[in-house]
Amino acid sequence: MTSSSSTPGLARFNALEEHAAAAALHEACASSAWGSKLLAQRPYTTAEALFAASDAAMAELTAGDLAEAMAGHPPIGRPKPGDPASAREQSGMAGATDALKAEMLELNLAYQEKFGHVFLICATGRTGEQMRDAVRERIGNTPAQEREIVRTELGKINRIRLGRLLEEETA
Repeated sequence: MTSSSSTPGLARFNALEEHAAAAALHEACASSAWGSKLLAQRPYTTAEALFAASDAAMAELTAGDLAEAMAGHPPIGRPKPGDPASAREQSGMAGATDALKAEMLELNLAYQEKFGHVFLICATGRTGEQMRDAVRERIGNTPAQEREIVRTELGKINRIRLGRLLEEETA
């Protein structure tokens, strides 16, 4: 997929009825504010324009909007049953040892107790050890530091998911 020109996937996304486009965006990110901002700017002329709109919408999300977005993400090491995107994104934990899985569970719980939400990281391409090291490092952050890291990680996840949406075959 080239980002400099329109693609069949982008044309399909632009042509979706509003409720279907909203549902597709909600699958990418559970923030209704983010989805509304992207819907309002359709049609997109390029994939890069869609990604730029996603980045801009992400930058404007309030703490409440970020919380809504994070609520759509399962803890690392426990992908949502029946959710292929969640399982694919967290595949680095699939072959993890029982000890690493247990450690991630403990770290996830400690992180969630401190920050009030799941540990969120763009897990695509990361090993279980890399994710463990990241939560160990980030648990020392302040809530304000962590909120901005989460915003960045969500932006990466949204770009990956939007890219996948544009690549999907017509049903």
